[in-house]
Amino acid sequence: MIRGLRRWCADTLFKRLFLLLWATLVVSHLAAFSVSTGWLWRTDAPAGPMPTLPSLPPMDLEPPPMAGGPPGARPGARPEGPPGSHADRRPGPPPAGDGPPPERPHLLVLDYGVRLLLIGLCAWWGARWLSAPVRRLVEASRQLGAVVGRPGATLPRLDEARGTVEVREAAHVFNEMAQQLDESFRHRGLLMAAISHDLRTPLTRIRLRLESLGPEDDRVRRCVADVTEMDTLLEDALALFRGLGTPEPTQPTDITALVESLCDDAVELGQPVSFQRADDAAATAPAQPVALRRVVGNLLSNAVRYGGRVEVAVQRQGDQVVITVDDEGPGIPEQALKAVFEPFHRLESSRNRASGGSGLGLYIARDLAQRQGASVSLSNRPQGGLRAEVRLPA
Repeated sequence: MIRGLRRWCADTLFKRLFLLLWATLVVSHLAAFSVSTGWLWRTDAPAGPMPTLPSLPPMDLEPPPMAGGPPGARPGARPEGPPGSHADRRPGPPPAGDGPPPERPHLLVLDYGVRLLLIGLCAWWGARWLSAPVRRLVEASRQLGAVVGRPGATLPRLDEARGTVEVREAAHVFNEMAQQLDESFRHRGLLMAAISHDLRTPLTRIRLRLESLGPEDDRVRRCVADVTEMDTLLEDALALFRGLGTPEPTQPTDITALVESLCDDAVELGQPVSFQRADDAAATAPAQPVALRRVVGNLLSNAVRYGGRVEVAVQRQGDQVVITVDDEGPGIPEQALKAVFEPFHRLESSRNRASGGSGLGLYIARDLAQRQGASVSLSNRPQGGLRAEVRLPA
């Protein structure tokens, strides 16, 4: 009994909604009645409520005529008298002010208009009042995705002593979840750092010893290639967690010069890459230069590996700077255009590094681009080949 009473008295979302709807209906009816009847501003109304009696038909309260009445008088007729006398008081039609008031349609319209206005205003205010905790939860969730796992970052917290019982419970669960996610991401980063230190050092010693045996031996060359492949795979895996550290500051960057330098480096390595300079060559946008070089470099590597000849262009489109990387390869099936951005996903399932990468290049490119407000997308070209686009806000 006491527990049920405490639960009813608690500040719950159901109780707020019930009281809001009940108060809205009561206030709207009282306001509409007051406006349509003029009850609030009437000055001729009596001080207190006057009971209204039902109207009765007029009754003849005159006594019957006397036996000695005037000759020729009808039985039951009232005796005539001088004007104004008691005998001359005959029942007549009721005064004009009695009876029900005439119908006034404009008061009915005013009544419904006031009700609709008050109910609409209360519904608007109540919707904002009840949805405020949800808006705070959405904003905290957005902030959580940007700071979770990063050293020195402050996790967003919701006030656990504010709002209804449901809101306070949701705030408590969100704060615990944010703390657990942050600890999980930090532990994962430490684990990958330990793997890097414990594996890459012996791999380097093995490669040096193999190279000292004689590079002309074919078996030695294959072993060195395997060690190099393992080292590259570790480097790709570690790149997934580098963004969890101190983020690179965003600064105004000449996108055209950055992309053109990457293309020149590829040409020096003998790769079939060409850069097309647009008319408005100076395309500047806020970006993280090191991260953006990694994004474009991964796209160039995939295009050269699978698409043969590559054409790169930078142009300004409205309030965006667009980097396009076009190749002449077979393209990607439409149903796999989104799946290739998943980590370790490869269209070629043999897991052979000679026929494909580790499946992390596109995932790393998209992750680094999103961290600086950019986006990466893939599409098949009508004339054949694949197009990769990087869009940065200018």
